[in-house]
Amino acid sequence: MSETELLALLRELDDPERLEQPRHYDPAATRLAFGGLVRRLEADFGAPCDFERDTQDSSEYGRVHVPAEATIRGTRIVICVSKFGSLAEVCADNPGAYLGTDEACAEGVLDPADLATVERALAELGYVSVPEELLETDYEGPSDLGFFAARPTWWTRFFGFM
Repeated sequence: MSETELLALLRELDDPERLEQPRHYDPAATRLAFGGLVRRLEADFGAPCDFERDTQDSSEYGRVHVPAEATIRGTRIVICVSKFGSLAEVCADNPGAYLGTDEACAEGVLDPADLATVERALAELGYVSVPEELLETDYEGPSDLGFFAARPTWWTRFFGFM
């Protein structure tokens, strides 16, 4: 999806009355899809992946950690999954460690082949990957997020604590 299409999707998913999860949130379906993502990444990388799920008081559902020793460049890959619209974010090492996967690849810490493996798994499992660079832009939606962050971003809205 283009940046314009992704921003339109973020605006469409944004409901100021539902900050932590969407109106028709299905925890069982989300858990099942997330489990499928974990299994897929473990198969693709040939290693067990640690994960966190059911994040409390957050619009983020959970995270999958592809271990550093399973990647080409020896850098852990973290995939964050939102409770909204199957949104996902891919990060080298941790969210915020690099300003997105482009920077991590340019600095040589993330291999493009590993990134492609993760992005392919996300797409084939119905997730929408949103670049960290876009998520870190200023939030321009209808929800009042000033209580949660001094400078709200799209990441705050769809992956942050509420």
